[in-house]
Amino acid sequence: MTTHNQENSEEACPAEGLLKLLAGKWKAQIFRLALEHPLRFNALLRQLPDANKQSIALALKELEEAGLLVKTTIKQKPLHIEYVLSEKGLALVPVFRNLEQLANI
Repeated sequence: MTTHNQENSEEACPAEGLLKLLAGKWKAQIFRLALEHPLRFNALLRQLPDANKQSIALALKELEEAGLLVKTTIKQKPLHIEYVLSEKGLALVPVFRNLEQLANI
């Protein structure tokens, strides 16, 4: 039996890396909420009552690093940070819509 390392399997299936990224805790829910409006950290904590600060912060950071969310500092009083879908994130919307349709079959 031949084993492949992770890089080889991702080269064989380019979508695998993206699926792993989105499989993280709270990421799909954050992505869905970002479709509706800009996201603020404390609002996410209220909308995801079972989540904790650390898991939300990690998910936001990973989605931002992957280029799916854009972090913007709003310089109004009080100062706050918002997250919105990037162009790359918006390009995934039809994929998510198709997955939702498949889930309902």
